[in-house]
Amino acid sequence: MATPNKVTVPALLDLTIDNITPNTVKINSQSGDRRMTYLMERLVTHIHDFARETRISTDEWMAGLNFLAQCGQITNDVRHEFILLSDVLGLSLLVDNINHPKPPNTTEGSVLGPFHTHDAPTLDHGANMSSDPKGEPLLCICTVKDTNGKPVEGVKIDIWETDSSGHYDVQHSDRTEPTERCVMVSDADGHFWFKCILPVSYPIPHDGPVGKLLGKLNRHPWRPAHLHFMLEKKGWDHLITSLYMRGDPYETSDAVFGVKKSLIVEPQKIDSAAAKQYNVAEGSWILRHDFVLTTDEETASLKDQLALEALQKQGLNLTLVDHLPVPDLD
Repeated sequence: MATPNKVTVPALLDLTIDNITPNTVKINSQSGDRRMTYLMERLVTHIHDFARETRISTDEWMAGLNFLAQCGQITNDVRHEFILLSDVLGLSLLVDNINHPKPPNTTEGSVLGPFHTHDAPTLDHGANMSSDPKGEPLLCICTVKDTNGKPVEGVKIDIWETDSSGHYDVQHSDRTEPTERCVMVSDADGHFWFKCILPVSYPIPHDGPVGKLLGKLNRHPWRPAHLHFMLEKKGWDHLITSLYMRGDPYETSDAVFGVKKSLIVEPQKIDSAAAKQYNVAEGSWILRHDFVLTTDEETASLKDQLALEALQKQGLNLTLVDHLPVPDLD
């Protein structure tokens, strides 16, 4: 932090509704970091305009601050209330779509959610990641390919879901080890396959401030049944996505806006030949899916193209530095 006697501070006197915004922007514009300066300028401008437009009351302002404080207080190592808030406001999906645009015929992204962990075990292909005896067995057979249909070997795939009660393992106070989650690596043919349980619908945590907000907005907290996937390999665009079970009652009203048509899948009952091949019970569920990745280069090019188009539509005089917009100094 800069020491006060070494910082040149613009004169700030007689600040009013009309001049507080430019003065706040001015004093925040001394970092020398063009991107930081731009982010703070837009943040302050939008927040101040929100206050002026809504004529926000002191009680509403304080309620908002207390709400954010409560989000921080309930957040811990296994529950991130701010991610949940970002999710229900549609911000998570918006940020993902901006930063990871997808060319046609590639796998679209979805929301990360607050329950990904870093302690999932790495399992061999065909292993069962679930310890839930009450869930309906599901066999997932997947491939990872590039946009030309060629297999992508060595992709790390994080996979996680709830148990049959609709709870992630970290939501159980007696959790001793990870379950209903694993890590796999695609083979030379781009294949990976595993056993789990058929996903079920579940409510996002609604016992905290975000849940209370949903209640005030007359919104439900439910998510449609899904499996989470995170695919990553150096040189390839990081993909966070989910597969959603067709026909779920919350398919069109996901509390966190994650569902996309291309991500809706329909498990089938396994036939005797496949059951024998994969050593699973005949009549259990099977899901086959192909994930299609884009390279970092493909994504960066598309991201830049879409950013410039968006800036032009908004009439903004900005340039891109490291694929991010900053004020054009020319």
